[in-house]
Amino acid sequence: MKRIFLFLATNLAVMGVLSVTLRVLGVDRYLTANGLDVGALTVFSLVVGFAGSIISLLISKPLARWSTGARVIDTPRTAEEAWLLSTVQRLAQRAGIGQPDVAIYDGAPNAFATGAFRDSALVAVSTGLLQGMGRDEIEAVLGHEVAHVANGDMVTLALVQGVVNTFVVFFARVVGYLVDSLVLRRDDDEQHIGTGPGFYVTVFACEIVFGLLASMIVAWFSRQREFRADAGSSRLLGTPMPMMAALSRLGAMQAGGLPQSLRAFGITDMPAWLGLFASHPPIEARIAALRDPRQATSLMARRG
Repeated sequence: MKRIFLFLATNLAVMGVLSVTLRVLGVDRYLTANGLDVGALTVFSLVVGFAGSIISLLISKPLARWSTGARVIDTPRTAEEAWLLSTVQRLAQRAGIGQPDVAIYDGAPNAFATGAFRDSALVAVSTGLLQGMGRDEIEAVLGHEVAHVANGDMVTLALVQGVVNTFVVFFARVVGYLVDSLVLRRDDDEQHIGTGPGFYVTVFACEIVFGLLASMIVAWFSRQREFRADAGSSRLLGTPMPMMAALSRLGAMQAGGLPQSLRAFGITDMPAWLGLFASHPPIEARIAALRDPRQATSLMARRG
């Protein structure tokens, strides 16, 4: 119920912001006077903006299993699998969430959590991580992923993605309409104002530019939730030391990449070509945050 309310509130907030922005700029009156239905465009943008992120969230568990080849542990085959199940169960109880499915997949060191609901999520770890870390460090990584689930990070990231997608779709079309009707207007073709070739070319270009800006916003949010999940692991374990050790170990390993749909949900990620587009903060900044949040803020500022 809380997530349904959050989804509805987010949609209403987006519609309100779009309406107020256009009204303040005086654009709504011009667009309406020249035949563009702002209300219809708002609804269209919301549907297009949120549909992809919400659908991706709802199918995230089967998609994750398919894309990584993860095997859910139903009945433990080994002592290690039994330990994984009991550890995740204990952490989930401490976090106040339902028992997540636990899975193992073949690959270089990494782990991820996904799922649309807190009480039926999926936590998966790679064979490379299990082979390269001690149990205290693995437990810290599992705590990090359970904290993601407890924080509702998958749902919140889907909402953030939906919001920025909505703004991209909406303002790309507003700019396209304005360019086509003001800059490329032809007196002999008044009936096509706002929907000529200039409209489509401008929308395409704006979606690329606005999409890059939107990606920075989503990446920034993703980095903040990684700090929160690290802190959440520390709270679940009662000490930050295992999480710091796990992060230090990850920093010395060749981290495994994840499919695009799961990159923001892993314990770490391949470095982005620009820090502004990175889904995860640098390892040293995460360790610094566990020692002292002010050190992490300063380090992130220096890295720009």
